Amino acid sequence: MERLEIGKVRNIGLAAHIDAGKTTITERMLFFTGKTHRIGEVHEGKATMDWMPQERERGITITSAATTTYWRGHRINIIDTPGHVDFTAEVERSLRVVDGTVALFCAVGGVQPQSETVWRQAERYCVPRIAFINKMDRVGADFWGVVEEIRKELSANPVPIVIPIGAEEAFRGLVDLIDMKALCYQEGPEGVEVRVEEIPAELFAEATRAREELIERAAEMDDVLLEKFLAGQEPTREELLSAIRAATIAGKMVPVLCGAAFRNKGVRRLLDAVVDFLPSPADLPPVKGEWQGEELVRYPDDGEPLSALAFKVQADRHMGKLTYVRVYSGVLRSGEYVYNATRGVRQRIGRLFEVHADKRKPVEELHAGDVGAAVGLSDTYTGDTLCREEAPITLEPIEFPAPVIDLAIAPVSRTDQDKLSRALGALSAEDPTFLVKADGETGEVVISGMGELHLEIIVDRLRREFGVEVEVGRPQVAYRETVIGAVEHEQKLVKQTGGRGQYAHIVFRLEPAGPGKGFEFESKVVGGRIPKEYIPAVKKGFVDALAEGPLAGFPMVDLKVTLLDGSYHEVDSSEQAFRTCAAHGLREAARRAGLELLEPIMSVEVTVPEEHVGAVAGALAAKRGRILAMEARGGSQLLRARVPLSEMFGYSSELRNATSGRGEFTMHFERYEALPHALAEEIASAHRTALTTR
Repeated sequence: MERLEIGKVRNIGLAAHIDAGKTTITERMLFFTGKTHRIGEVHEGKATMDWMPQERERGITITSAATTTYWRGHRINIIDTPGHVDFTAEVERSLRVVDGTVALFCAVGGVQPQSETVWRQAERYCVPRIAFINKMDRVGADFWGVVEEIRKELSANPVPIVIPIGAEEAFRGLVDLIDMKALCYQEGPEGVEVRVEEIPAELFAEATRAREELIERAAEMDDVLLEKFLAGQEPTREELLSAIRAATIAGKMVPVLCGAAFRNKGVRRLLDAVVDFLPSPADLPPVKGEWQGEELVRYPDDGEPLSALAFKVQADRHMGKLTYVRVYSGVLRSGEYVYNATRGVRQRIGRLFEVHADKRKPVEELHAGDVGAAVGLSDTYTGDTLCREEAPITLEPIEFPAPVIDLAIAPVSRTDQDKLSRALGALSAEDPTFLVKADGETGEVVISGMGELHLEIIVDRLRREFGVEVEVGRPQVAYRETVIGAVEHEQKLVKQTGGRGQYAHIVFRLEPAGPGKGFEFESKVVGGRIPKEYIPAVKKGFVDALAEGPLAGFPMVDLKVTLLDGSYHEVDSSEQAFRTCAAHGLREAARRAGLELLEPIMSVEVTVPEEHVGAVAGALAAKRGRILAMEARGGSQLLRARVPLSEMFGYSSELRNATSGRGEFTMHFERYEALPHALAEEIASAHRTALTTR
């Protein structure tokens, strides 16, 4: 990999709602930078970045794809992410390792559900953003309307650095507010020629006002620029660029651009903005980590000790396990040994690669700031930290949402059982939101994922990539259990079987932790009543019990356990005794505290023609849905609602039938909520019956 000074490296992600044009823009970036010599179109199934057969058939991105290209002497490592909510884990892990993001918005659709989701993900990781309003040539395109939506819906500070010349069929170029020139695109199949002209007279006043606002917002981050602004002096181009860059990196401003990527308009100006405004690794604070309770930092420098994060694992039929890594400090070298600090294992790097979608170019080294892939890390998984054994560090891991839908599968042929197990193992190693649970008694395998499409793709990959034909059951909702009250509970384990026995004694408090909190554990044991070495075993026992709740056998979530007291026996106590005692104790305490069943609630947005609004709203209400808002959107109505996932199976066909094929919807997981009591009793009883009849 060509070594550039780190200030000329950009690690960026493209993130947006489905069908906003992420892959289309990436294809144009690769073409205009000379990485590819033809533009691959998504609708033709020929996009470079959509390399999986399932992506090309469906015209959507399923897995994040990485590539490297060059523009104006800078190396840009690009990660193109999926827009469909079922594949949000791909966005999560990508945003964890990029330094900046291009957030795409449809000029007609504006801020859509997944737009907001990826925006919040970027906020969580403090990733600087620039916005690109795409599809300005579409009917109903509204540049200023989308800018206002970004401000209101995302609580952001969007500041245009270009404004469009025309819209819909009349969209023909941009006014660059930094240079105060018009960029007019030559109409044609490639749209390659850009003519720099004077600003059209009818847009001059609007452009002048927009530029003044741009300077005013940028001046808030630059004392020299502020002084000039207050004095009524015009800043130099370099001063303005520097101030916008500083404000963007600080998260105080979101530069807004626009274009029509499919028509090749605005993409080169976007590449300029990536170089001008998004940070290099050196522009950001050093990465933080810890080791044995001590906080550590690593600076983006080759001379620092190695620190790298494995952010994606991929099963490759030719190379085996391919691990994508982001190097934060030091140098990762082919053939050397590294230390996986997350798992405490030493591993050897087989080979290193620069990645271009499904193609790989061998390299000898990955330097600080680089993104690449490695072969040979058999014991490394998503979120693991790689470092040197003499300078250990663990970086912040990546958190993923829990699956919300289950599906029972079984191999058509019993001889394929082992092949199925290996295939599911490989797929679950790739995807942290894909879980596999096998019933040892019945041989039934239950797979869990983020939605129907997610599991549909998994089943398709089992057949195509791994050659395993499977029988598929009906999708099932992944219910959860939680406690509704608080109790103090005492649990003892006393077993004497001749010779060394088992003894453990704990006293703890169990209480609700609040929605979305998962499991919280705290120890308040003092005076050595329970030796420190047994406390982790107690916690593990509690975690063991979470897998199957007492109410109906669903996993337990959102509860807090505080260990208060206990006792031990010098001979008969052991880690296993305390682990077993804690597991039994939590189940008993949960029964005493009272339990309720939780179901996943989805945030749903439905776009329908005016004449179908009443019927669609009534159908959602009949599904126990709550209509939150209705608003006009380009001649149609947009309904926002919250609906239980269990009611949304097959809704796509239902909506098509109700609206003569003119309605469309999107949904994503919002939160878990308690089921109505009568329905909860019915589901719990059915699930208990199913468990006892196995």
